[in-house]
Amino acid sequence: MKRFLLPLILFAGLSVVLAASLSNDPRRLPSAFIGKRAPAFDLPRLDTPGRNLSPDALRGHVWIMNVWASWCESCRDEHALLISLAGRNVVPIYGLDYKDEPEAARQWLRQAGNPYIASMADRSGQTGIDYGVYGVPETFVIDRQGVIRFKRSGPLTQTALDTQILPLVQKLQGEDSDE
Repeated sequence: MKRFLLPLILFAGLSVVLAASLSNDPRRLPSAFIGKRAPAFDLPRLDTPGRNLSPDALRGHVWIMNVWASWCESCRDEHALLISLAGRNVVPIYGLDYKDEPEAARQWLRQAGNPYIASMADRSGQTGIDYGVYGVPETFVIDRQGVIRFKRSGPLTQTALDTQILPLVQKLQGEDSDE
């Protein structure tokens, strides 16, 4: 009887751990980068391949970086929301085109509309890795000092924009005007 007790206890313990992990929301992945300076990059722009863009060029502004790809179905799902947000001119949105062919990305933006001030081509995916990207789409809010303040994994929703992202952006922009 004792030889069955240990496997039974291990099985029960694993069952409890599995049940607890199933109740977690995968979009609420913790990020070690929150509160830390955004990793540096110097990447070519999709719209102007001869020009590069880096976070240093954006210092002094609150901005959103949306990691996307033309091959990503979830990115297509959130695209109309990004177009709407860009049309409101609340916060500049920059894109990080992740592991994509630049011409496919440009074609998709021509067809679907371009919500981005600029998109950088991260063909190797190294910049995404540096930001701790689990998969596309992901969205970051970065403050005027270049510090990551928020990360969302998965497609944006109107609820996430209204309850998390836009209030944070407004708060950060308000802090900016107090200085």
